[in-house]
Amino acid sequence: MDPVVHFEMPAEDNARVSEFYAAAFGWKMQPMGEQMGNYVLAITTEVDDKTQRPKTPGAINGGFFNRQKPNQAPHLVISVDDLAASVKKVKAAGGSIISGPMDIPGVGSFVMFTDTEGNPVGMLQPAPMENKES
Repeated sequence: MDPVVHFEMPAEDNARVSEFYAAAFGWKMQPMGEQMGNYVLAITTEVDDKTQRPKTPGAINGGFFNRQKPNQAPHLVISVDDLAASVKKVKAAGGSIISGPMDIPGVGSFVMFTDTEGNPVGMLQPAPMENKES
């Protein structure tokens, strides 16, 4: 199975959404700046220093993107081993590709698609992990 590894939600005010989730849930909110589309990372669980993956099995981190339209929906990101093969499977199963593939430096290759119900979903083929010696 390909697991859900990330969530994303739209936001209109990065400072406001950051303050809310930090105060309500203790999340660490990290603005990425204009060079990254004003994206805000939401760290909801500790990550391993070497792999940058959550330490707690089943836990995921996420982020907030700038809302582009009034009823824009949150979406999930699914990790896949082979993005090109997964794109073919999504199309064969009745989904549609919205955008991509695009490379996210240090993260991997990413595609957005809609499922048969019109839900936006992301797929990520993670970049190979660097062998970081301690």
